[in-house]
Amino acid sequence: MGEQKRILITGAAGFIGSHLCERFVSEEFNVIGMDNLITGELKNIEHLFALPNFQFYHQDVSQFVYVPGELDYILHFASPASPVDYLKWPIQTLKVGSLGTHNCLGLAKAKNARILVASTSEVYGDPLVHPQNEEYWGNVNPIGPRGVYDEAKRFQEAITMAYHNAHGVDTRIIRIFNTYGPRMRLNDGRVLPNFFYQAITGEDLTVYGDGSQTRSFCYVDDLVEGIYRLLFSDYTMPVNMGNPDEITISQFAEEIIQLTGTMQKVVYKPLPMDDPKQRQPDITKARQLLGWEPKINRSEGLKITYQYFMKTMGKSPMAMAHS
Repeated sequence: MGEQKRILITGAAGFIGSHLCERFVSEEFNVIGMDNLITGELKNIEHLFALPNFQFYHQDVSQFVYVPGELDYILHFASPASPVDYLKWPIQTLKVGSLGTHNCLGLAKAKNARILVASTSEVYGDPLVHPQNEEYWGNVNPIGPRGVYDEAKRFQEAITMAYHNAHGVDTRIIRIFNTYGPRMRLNDGRVLPNFFYQAITGEDLTVYGDGSQTRSFCYVDDLVEGIYRLLFSDYTMPVNMGNPDEITISQFAEEIIQLTGTMQKVVYKPLPMDDPKQRQPDITKARQLLGWEPKINRSEGLKITYQYFMKTMGKSPMAMAHS
């Protein structure tokens, strides 16, 4: 076998970043994980520290990015990614999407490395087209509370394409739809960990709006497989990745109650400003170009995620079901 390929993964201690580190370590890449730990957690990757092909840099990519030696690939996944996080860190969210991406693209150019940047379904805003395909330009409020994340990611896509077109940098763009699984933070403010936290602690489940808004949930292992395939494809335009199996938030709350065996009821509160009413990916491109589609259905993925959250909170799922 030839020399090991080196890959930099920013946001390495985050939910998706940590799973990517595991995947590329297992594929025998030399992995350099980088994170400033404002939302990432070292416990997500500390099991990798003893491995000879993993290094960790505690570094903020918005300030500068330096990696000595050769570099073959960069996965830029650094960013607060939930409403709780980007409302708490609005400036940092804008900076990591703009300055951080600029720094990573500069590094890719200097090292002649291929770079894949993590964009988001949020570039579509509160969509007027359903399901959302890559040709849809979006419906975003740039000065609303979600604008710091939405516009950071839209700028990230723009500068990535600019580096690709002006400097010939080898770029890939993924637009990630709702993803879930182990290592999500229970307090990150997204609907899935929220529901689980409320179910496990005996609180009523909170639905914002009338519950008719929809989401589509993709299990993290499926997403990681898609990212891996996209990185090694020849396609340079944005690609949606998510699970097209759409569900209303009210239906989802009932699924969580059924899974956890809890007796709570659902309570309704006003819908936050600019909250998307529909979210469903059109994954035709991913299917055709990458031969990719999700394999893990929601009931299977939710069981694994529930067990993870129970363990995190020091509870036994069996004891919970019979309480």
